[in-house]
Amino acid sequence: MRSAKPLPGSLVQRYHGWKATTFADNAAWYRRLALEGQRPRAMVISCCDSRVNAAAIFGAEQGEFFMHRNIANLVPPNEPDGLHHGTSAAVEYAVRSLHVAQIIVLGHSHCGGVKGCEEMCSGHAPELEERSSYVGRWMDLLRPGWEAVRDIADEPARLEALEKQAVLISLDNLMTFPFVASAVEAGDLALHGLWNDITEGVLEIYDAPGDRFVPL
Repeated sequence: MRSAKPLPGSLVQRYHGWKATTFADNAAWYRRLALEGQRPRAMVISCCDSRVNAAAIFGAEQGEFFMHRNIANLVPPNEPDGLHHGTSAAVEYAVRSLHVAQIIVLGHSHCGGVKGCEEMCSGHAPELEERSSYVGRWMDLLRPGWEAVRDIADEPARLEALEKQAVLISLDNLMTFPFVASAVEAGDLALHGLWNDITEGVLEIYDAPGDRFVPL
């Protein structure tokens, strides 16, 4: 027997509220999206963290963003090995099928995944070194970033730098996918790296010529 139970009553009430208000007021638009298919302007790769909401930050409408979330907003390098690659599959679908014009990698402050990487790489989280740790093996993607910032003495500054390294590594890894690189080179796709300070609501963008993040 499958392990699945009814939704909590609070969520059921919220659903009925949404159906009676937001959905009812925009029924024609939802129907159009269903019948004509999605045409998102951009793909947003963000963290699973419940405090990060790209749609709210940008005031995005239904159907505007193709959203993908994972631990620490990381993109792995292109590895066509025939195995399971959820993030890579999402990128492929966004670029090849939906023809998005932009991919936004959105990092954020106080990231638990990045903190876990810091603890693992500094020897303070041996459980993440276990072969069986999905989080640990995923955070291996960020090890080169930790090597780049490990000598920053101030811990908050080091963690912020590592959060931004997660964005930069993802941008670099995106360009290892041939279909991404060709779309970028053709001018059909632009990549953007952002970092959100969830405490202050500040949004910073990576400035490639200056090799730094600057506030918007």
